[in-house]
Amino acid sequence: MSLTLQQEPSGNPDILGEVVSEEKTLSIYNLIMDGGVGGQIIIALLFVLLLITFYIYIERFLAIKAASKIDKNYMNQIKDKILGGNIEAAKILSQSNKTPVARLIEKGISRIGKPLDDINTAIENAGKLEIYKLEKNVSVLATIAGAAPMIGFLGTVIGMIIAIHEIANAGGQIDIKLLSDGLYTAMTTTVAGLIVGIISYIAYNHIIVRTNKVVYQMEANSLEFLDLLNEPV
Repeated sequence: MSLTLQQEPSGNPDILGEVVSEEKTLSIYNLIMDGGVGGQIIIALLFVLLLITFYIYIERFLAIKAASKIDKNYMNQIKDKILGGNIEAAKILSQSNKTPVARLIEKGISRIGKPLDDINTAIENAGKLEIYKLEKNVSVLATIAGAAPMIGFLGTVIGMIIAIHEIANAGGQIDIKLLSDGLYTAMTTTVAGLIVGIISYIAYNHIIVRTNKVVYQMEANSLEFLDLLNEPV
């Protein structure tokens, strides 16, 4: 026969209930504020670059979307008017369509009667101008995509310099709080730079893809117009 002795927990149960492990959490705001002045300046610069990225992307997206809209019967109407000898009506129809394709065709219509090579050259020159308009400020996205990670790495270097400086001045006793400030600067700026760079890179490539679709549309309609001029009357 054995006896089992149970010892009652000593102390106030309310006090025991209050003994809980503390978990330290950090918000994005705390990470930025704990990164020091150097980190805050770099984060602010990256935030401005992010705003510029969003502005250019939205502005170019809407402009290219509008440029890609064209009436499916537009070329058929142009063909009917030109074959019918109504050149002025074809020109008016092109002027009423505010798209790059219509402007190219209008340029070609205005050259009707001249050698075909001259018409082709005029359309090509007009096409280059339209492509330049479509790609307005797109190069800024590419620049931000490349520069943002480098700016973030600059913050990393600054943060590591701060951390090493604190270690050198610690006199054998390292202050973890001061050391963590440099590490916060190093890590947060790197992450922020990569995020801005990735977003800018994706935005740049998406705009380029949509621009290329409009360029192909311009080329296809220009060839159709030149073929129309080569048709026997």
